Amino acid sequence: MASMIALWQNNTNPLSGLFGTGFLMFALVLAVIAILGWWKMFEKANEPGWAAIVPIYNVYILLKIAGRPGWWLILYCIPLINLIPAIVVAIDVAKAFGQSPMFGFFLNFLFGGIGYLILGFGNYQYRRPAAMAATA
Repeated sequence: MASMIALWQNNTNPLSGLFGTGFLMFALVLAVIAILGWWKMFEKANEPGWAAIVPIYNVYILLKIAGRPGWWLILYCIPLINLIPAIVVAIDVAKAFGQSPMFGFFLNFLFGGIGYLILGFGNYQYRRPAAMAATA
C-alpha cells in the first residue's frame, strides 16, 4: 500500500504533463470562445442565447438553425458517424447566414468553431435555413 501511495505521489505518469493545468486552461478558453460565438449566433437566429450553455439542447438549436430535423441529434451520438452531420450542419449554418459552403467547412468544422464567432459578432444576418431554402 505504501508503494502505491509513493508511486502516486511521485507522479510517474508520462502523460501527466500533457493533461495538466495548462491543457485544462487552454480547453477552458476554447470552451468559453465557442459558447460566446454560439450565444451571439443563436440570438441572431432568433433563438435563446442561453441555449449555447445547455449541452444537448444547444446541438438541437444548431440543427434548427441549419434547417435539419431534430432526429439528427441521434447521429451526433454515434462515434465517427457524427463527423458527417457535423460537416453538413456547419455548411448549412454558413449558408443560412449567407456565407459560402467553404466558410462553413473550414471555419466552423476544421478550425474549432471560429466561424461561429465570426457569424455571431460580424455583420451577418440570419436569412433562413439553407436546407429548407433548397426545398422551397
